[in-house]
Amino acid sequence: MHPWPSDRTPSSRAVVILPTPSRGKGGEMRPAAAAYSSGDPIPLIRSLPPPPPPQAPIHSAPRALPPMGVTTRLPAPPGGGLQRRAPRGILPASLPVERPARRRLAPGVRAASGIPGPGGSPVPRRTTPAPADAAAAAPPSAAASSASSAIDFLTLCHRLKTTKRKGWINHSIKGPESIADHMYRMALMALIAGDLPAVDRERCIKIAIVHDIAEAIVGDITPSDGIPKAEKSRREQKALNEMCEVLGGGPIADEIKELWEEYENNSSIEANLVKDFDKVEMILQALEYEKEHGKVLDEFFLSTAGKFQTEIGKSWAAEVNARREQRCGKQK
Repeated sequence: MHPWPSDRTPSSRAVVILPTPSRGKGGEMRPAAAAYSSGDPIPLIRSLPPPPPPQAPIHSAPRALPPMGVTTRLPAPPGGGLQRRAPRGILPASLPVERPARRRLAPGVRAASGIPGPGGSPVPRRTTPAPADAAAAAPPSAAASSASSAIDFLTLCHRLKTTKRKGWINHSIKGPESIADHMYRMALMALIAGDLPAVDRERCIKIAIVHDIAEAIVGDITPSDGIPKAEKSRREQKALNEMCEVLGGGPIADEIKELWEEYENNSSIEANLVKDFDKVEMILQALEYEKEHGKVLDEFFLSTAGKFQTEIGKSWAAEVNARREQRCGKQK
């Protein structure tokens, strides 16, 4: 046993490295202990400190976690990657799983997939149902009947294109306008008229198109024919009913009747305006025929003077009369 060095205590641990055996002069092996003289201490290469005393475990109160909903999804791994779903049935029966209530959309509304809303659900998108094709939905016989009625009605209306306005014929105007010509320019007047308060422009256009439609059967009746106004209205009403029967009846035929009666009775602001357009178109056409044929057509201007009901009718009529007076002044 070698004594401990003076700077070490028995409680310290020391790592010692003994020298390796060596050979003598004659080649014999000498034990390692023979390399040191008796009483020499074994050299210390490195000393290690004593191990620290064991510490008591530290116990801390568990931290309260916020309430969380029950989920079947496992937490994502730290480094990302795919998430795994827990297999069904791993939750205890005592933990109910809340499922979101299935949303019911109103008729005509469907969910737009791929567009998340504020709550993560698809945003409802209202779609207008496509109008059903009546011809495709109807039986072949009904579709053929509808087409046949439409063509019969349009063929009857062809007379409006070929029947000349009698007022111009009575004044020996060559190649006078037809009834359809007159109604077409009236519809253009309704189209280009400025915005008027409480006036339905589309309805004015419709009234202008149908107001003389019955003349396809009764012809153009003028005051010079000596027919009372009530009789004229009765004949035209009867003719209109016949034309609507040719069309096959239905909503469109009813609308045509309604528009014609509205004009005949002068029962709306739209009817007032279209009646003014009727007179303005007539005096404008008279002015054009005076220029083309060198005639004086005072009758048409005198019969309409002071009978305009709307401001736009009065304004346009005044413009036509002013141009006529300017032209007559140049001729004098």
